[in-house]
This record gives sequence, structure tokens and C-alpha cells, in this order.
Amino acid sequence: MIASNHLLFELGSEELPPKTLVKLSHALSDGITKGLQDAGIPFTGIKTFATPRRLAVLIENLSIAQPDKTVEKRGPAIQAAFDSDGAPSKAAASFAQSCGTTFEHLDRLKTEKGEWLAFTQVVKGQATENLIPDIIRQSIAALPIAKRMRWGSFNTEFVRPVHWAVLLYGDQVIDTEILGLKTSNTTLGHRFHAPTQLLINKPEDYQDVLLTQGKVIADIEQRKEIIRAAAQKAAAAVGGIAHIEDDLLEEIAALNEWPVPITGGFDPRYLELPAEVLITTMQTNQKYFPVKNTQGGLLAHFITFSNIESTRPESIQQGNERVVTPRLSDAEFFWNQDRKKTLADRVDSLSNIVFQEKLGTVAEKTHRVIQLSEFIAERLNANVEWAKRAALLAKTDLMTEMVGEFGNLQGLMGRYYALVEGEAPEVAWALEEQYFPKQSGSETASTQIGQVLALAEKIDTLAGIFSAGLIPTGDKDPYALRRAALGILRTLIENNLTLDLVEAMTFSLSLFTHAFDKAATQAAVLEFIFDRLKGYCLDKGYSADEFDAVISVKPVDPLDFIQRLVAVKAFRQLPEADSLAAANKRIRNILKKSDSQPSNTVGVLVESAEIQLLEVASLSGEDIKPLLAERDYQGTLNRLAQLRGAVDAFFDNVMVMTDDLELRAHRLALLNLLSEQFLTCADISKLQA
Repeated sequence: MIASNHLLFELGSEELPPKTLVKLSHALSDGITKGLQDAGIPFTGIKTFATPRRLAVLIENLSIAQPDKTVEKRGPAIQAAFDSDGAPSKAAASFAQSCGTTFEHLDRLKTEKGEWLAFTQVVKGQATENLIPDIIRQSIAALPIAKRMRWGSFNTEFVRPVHWAVLLYGDQVIDTEILGLKTSNTTLGHRFHAPTQLLINKPEDYQDVLLTQGKVIADIEQRKEIIRAAAQKAAAAVGGIAHIEDDLLEEIAALNEWPVPITGGFDPRYLELPAEVLITTMQTNQKYFPVKNTQGGLLAHFITFSNIESTRPESIQQGNERVVTPRLSDAEFFWNQDRKKTLADRVDSLSNIVFQEKLGTVAEKTHRVIQLSEFIAERLNANVEWAKRAALLAKTDLMTEMVGEFGNLQGLMGRYYALVEGEAPEVAWALEEQYFPKQSGSETASTQIGQVLALAEKIDTLAGIFSAGLIPTGDKDPYALRRAALGILRTLIENNLTLDLVEAMTFSLSLFTHAFDKAATQAAVLEFIFDRLKGYCLDKGYSADEFDAVISVKPVDPLDFIQRLVAVKAFRQLPEADSLAAANKRIRNILKKSDSQPSNTVGVLVESAEIQLLEVASLSGEDIKPLLAERDYQGTLNRLAQLRGAVDAFFDNVMVMTDDLELRAHRLALLNLLSEQFLTCADISKLQA
């Protein structure tokens, strides 16, 4: 058994950016893991630690050295290894020299393809302690840091100035330099509670030493749970429940090494403001957890966290209350000021905002979205006037003071202002739901007018940006077109809405007045959308060949596409599926190789098997018509599965490509008839056995 030890690496620094702390921690761990795997050094596990002032990894049971490797080199073929006198050739001698040995010590390697000279040697693995420093340095260099900084007279770069580095293997320090720091086995505890050096005797002592001697909870996941529990306890003390969102919880954990809850309050008059305004103010600006009652309404309290155990916590409370009051007062001012002017009064001011250079202003976009909303509403049997009104007001809250201060409230404030102004509730809710779904997995628009506006807004954006030639490449997607495409698909599919995307995109593109190739743009946009649909379907558990089977028949309606996909997945579970998929593949190949286009009419047939197939195919053709009218694709494929016996008998007994050209044409017409029946649902020849 190979000996092993735990290894600890810790990098201490000035306070790290809280919003990227977890990302940096995971990237460091992943980099070191990959480095160890590439070097072939075994270990059993890795733990990550991250606080405002440190990134650390603990690698468990890390082997003391790389395993020895047996390396086999192949030299020249035997026939080239000797000269005419039987002496070693120059090629053989050169090979031996390159291996650091003599010809006599070379081996022979025999395979089915011949015999070669060979040399086998055991390469001893390097000691882990010699490899670790470079692995760590490379991992740090690869961290996803947008802007690195230098400090003092140092040439090293990192996201923040670094102050200490621990590199401990077993009970021994690996002496090296990391970012210009000499490694040791001493760390620092809490900046205020334990600022002196702390000795780490063994890697496995790290977490406990920081906790008991350093007033530092090193594990960010542990800190998150401590913060969550403490916040709920503090909220319960004032009769409420802490409103905890995961992103803010992670950020607060990244700001505190020793989190201590502080409960504060504010003037209850501010509760008259929309709850989302107060929540945004507390969460975004102040990093507070709001407090709600059991019915979900806000209370005039908040929970914040201090990074110290103060002897006067009431001073911290009062300080936070003094800071939040002007924020809430500003929000109150914006709310009162904005309501002096209606959303409709702000429509004209949209002409002052440029949406995109080629596509014009937000006012021009609004005009297009109004027409597109009318188009979509008619096809979804929605209230056209409400849809047009919602589209007219959709972007007007961008001109309000509140959204100018809190950009993340766009849409939501539109809803609040619209309701206050007496707009129809359906119109008001659409102003918020136009942005749904806001992120992967979040809810889609739930109201009919909201769905219409969400679709119109996203289709216009996709069509416009593509027409301007700004197609996303790589990771760059400044207009969030991938999210828009997926939003269109999810809105239609998850709300059972039927919309012809080709028709909708054609209409949308017709509304733009700048010069561009409409046909090429439409093709590119639709391909982009259906690429997103493939990812969506694969995430839902459908296979690539099932998707290919449906995309081959080019459905234009995403909901219809999914219904076909469900049917194909069910079909392939039938005992007839493999045989019929193979038969369809054979049929498609035969038709593809045919010199002439098959007739739509099957003429006189002579063999009983082909006559029987025509008879059952004619019956199935009639039977599937009402099923297709109802989009019952599963029923259609189940009915077509009954053709298996006749199809198998046909291929067992009939020669399609007979020398009788007239009969051949009739048989090709029969196969074409059969193929077209299956293609009413999908191309099942794409299914893999």
C-alpha cells in the first residue's frame, strides 16, 4: 500500500470580493484536482474552505509520490534492424542510444502486424512534495479573475493583495514561494478577535484551530447554515420569519468569518410602499434579511450580520437603522414622485432611448411590439385591445425614478403604477410578466396577456438583433438572445400554447425597415431557436435520435413538436418499433436511390404480399386522419405499428427494384405511400436500435 498524508494549502489575503468568493474557491479546488489527476497522484477526497480573507483546500490521503510507470518504446521493424551482414543497423543503434541502453538490451515486440525492436523501462514516480508547488501555482494562475491587481513593489498579481500562504503536507511544511510569499504552517485568525499567528500542526487540525483559536468558521457552507438559523431565531424574537434568498445568504456568508446577528427596525410608515421596493432596498443596498409575518407581509424589521462580537451590539443596530432610513426615504420619494405622471404620459419619452443603432429607439421597438402583440393575440384568442395596451406601456416604467434607481424592479413597478392608474389588471400584470421567465427554471408568464407580451417582446428582440447581424458567438450574448429563445419555447410549451413560429417570425421581420436579407435572417433565427429546443428536450430526458426523428419533419409549432416527441418516445417502447424503424430506413434508402419521383398513385401490383400491404396501408391512412386532426400522434404511431407484419412480409417476398420498370414504379409508389404515413408524425428511420 502506497503511503499518503493529508495536504493543506491556504492563501491569506485582503478581503476577497464576496460575490465571487465561492466561484474562486471552487475554481481553485477544481484546478488542483485536475493537476493531481494529470500528474497521476492518487488521493481520496478534497475539501474546500473560503472566508473573506482566505481560500483553502484540504486534500485527503494524498499519495507521497506518483506511482511508478512502465514505459514501452517501439523501435524500427526487425527487417530494418539489421544490415545485410546481420549486424545491427544504424536505425537500431540510434534507437538503442535514444533509450539510453545498448542494442543487446533491447527487446522484441511481436504483434499480428509484425515484429519490432522495443525497449521497456520502469519510470520512477516523482515525490508529491516536488510536484505540488507548481500544481498550486498553475491553479492560481488559471483562476477566473476578471481584473488582477499588483501591490507595493511586487510583480505578483492576484484579485487582492496576499499576506500569507500555508502549505503543509502531513506535519511537514513544503518550502516554496506562492505569489511571492514563503510558505509556512502558520495562519491568521479573525482580523479583530484573533489577529495573532496560529500554528497548524497537521492539515486535519486546520478547521478546528481556526474555530477554537481564531474565531473563524472556515467552511462557507457551515457559515451559511449558521447564518440561516441565526436569522430565523432573531426574526422569531420579533414575531416574524426571515426572508432569505440564496444569493444574499451566500454573499453574507462571504462577508463574515464570525457572523453575529443584529436585529434592527424602521419606521412602519414605509410599509405603505410596495413590498418589493423595501425588499430590494434592504437586500441589494444594505445586505439585510427582511422580516415577514406568517401571512407573507413585511414587518418593520430586518436582520443584519456583524463580523464581530461587539460589547455594544445596540450601537451596531442603531448605526444600521440610521443608514437604512435615508434609503427608505428615497424610495418613498420616488414612489410619490413617479405617481404624479401616468405611464401613458411617458410613452413619448421612449423616443429618447436608443434600443440599438440599426433598430432605432425604444419607442420604435414599442411600435413593433404593439403590432406583433396584436398578431399573436389573434392567434392565441386573447383580448387584442388589452394586448396592444400592454405593449404600448411595456417599457414606460424605464422612465420612472424608481426603476432608474432600482433597475431590477423594471416591469414590476410598471405593474404597480398601472394598477394605481386604473389600468385593467390583465394589462398591469403583463407589464411585469413580459420579462418572464427571468432565469433558467423560473416561472413563465401565467396570464394570457402576459404570455402574449412576453412572446412578442422576445420575438422582436431575436428578429431585430439577428437582422442587425449581431448573432451570439461563443460565450458572448450581450442581448441575452439564448435566454429569449428559451423563454419563447418555455412560454409556449409549458402553457400549452400553439403558435406557428415561422409565421410569427416572418411577420416580425417584416416590421423592420433597415436593409437585410429577410430569408437568411429568418432561417438563422429559427435554427437558433430550435437549437435551444434541442437542449431543452435533452434536459427533459429525450434522446438525441428521438429529437432528430421529429426535427426531420420540420414542425413549426414548439408545442406540436413536443407532442410528436412524446409520441416517438412511447413508440420506441413498442415491440414493433425496431423492425419498423429499420424498415423505414430501408424504404428511405430505396426511395433516395430511385431515379424518378415516385407516383402519388399506386398502380397494379402482382404479388400477394404487396397487394396485402397496399390494402392495410390504405386502411391505416384512413384511420390516422382523425387522429392527426386531433394531434394524437401517439395514437397515430400505435395504429401504424400494426403494419409491421405486412411490411415484413413485403420485404421478405417482394423485389422492389425489378427489371419491369412499370411494376417497379408501382412498388416505389407503395413504399412512398407508406413512408408518408409515418412522416405525418416523425421520421422513425432516425431511431437507433
